[in-house]
Amino acid sequence: MNKHKELITAGFNALADGDSGPLMGLFDDSVQWRIIGDTKFSGLYEGMEEVTGRLLGPLSELLDGHLHIFVDNLISEGDYLVCQGRGESKTISGGTYNNTYCWVYKWSGDKITAVTEYLDTEILRASFEN
Repeated sequence: MNKHKELITAGFNALADGDSGPLMGLFDDSVQWRIIGDTKFSGLYEGMEEVTGRLLGPLSELLDGHLHIFVDNLISEGDYLVCQGRGESKTISGGTYNNTYCWVYKWSGDKITAVTEYLDTEILRASFEN
């Protein structure tokens, strides 16, 4: 397994135990994180301050506990790593948020400088935009 695969796997394993620190520590402070679609979470987030303040913070307020991510596949080529995964969680409204993802990470050394997140936007909308 290459270094980027090892780092992202360790990050998601820690997240499964409720510790987001190792995963969040992989992102460069100036990361550009894009989520596809036209949901309230879709768009470009520039820098970790914006990622946490406009995306992860508001999303975590809608979840009962944390999002459990299961990595299905990792593909690495050069500075890019693609991760296919599934997420499962409960919402504070009593529903579920179970989605599938494909993240395309661009690395510079040991830091992720860009990510594009592909997901089922209809599930996102149904879980959080009612």
